[in-house]
Amino acid sequence: MTILEIRKLSTEELTKQSSTLREEITELRRRLYNGETQNVRVLRGKRKELARVLTVLGEQLAKEKI
Repeated sequence: MTILEIRKLSTEELTKQSSTLREEITELRRRLYNGETQNVRVLRGKRKELARVLTVLGEQLAKEKI
């Protein structure tokens, strides 16, 4: 997802997306440690996407407080 697509999501959707990404990251880590996969770039990309989602979620929550 691009940052523009992420910014269009609501707070609830961002929360769901972050939960999904956390589960995917956990699964990718498990596969990596068990030797089922060698591709670290996928894991890195998911972590960056999670960081984007959490950043936008924090921005939206800050706006809601004001």
